[in-house]
Amino acid sequence: MKLFSNTISTLESALNYSSTKQKVIAQNISNADTPNYKAKEASFKSALNDAQNASMTAKRTDIRHFNFRGEDSSNVMIRTNNRTSYNNNGNNVDMDKEMADLATNQIYYNALTERISGKFQTLQSVIKGGK
Repeated sequence: MKLFSNTISTLESALNYSSTKQKVIAQNISNADTPNYKAKEASFKSALNDAQNASMTAKRTDIRHFNFRGEDSSNVMIRTNNRTSYNNNGNNVDMDKEMADLATNQIYYNALTERISGKFQTLQSVIKGGK
């Protein structure tokens, strides 16, 4: 029997994504002065695409064709930006972008925690009989 709706598990996945994104941003900020460090970015888009393609079936006519389903079961893909270099030492961390991403992620995380807290308060109210 499924006790809770999918909302709580969806919120949990979103909190995990936000936590991973926070770690990646913190790593970028802490390595802003490290020579040849390349900034990383957490992306949920690939996981979303995998989920959308999960219901699709396709026939591979050549071994070189890509699979429709990803082999990785994680929800977040972390990729490194090797195309740019902002500093003379080969580092490409843009502190303004990282600080903006940090603020955006904090707002996102706060909204998620408020929403999941509201879900649990509703459950608590139901358990107590609306009192």
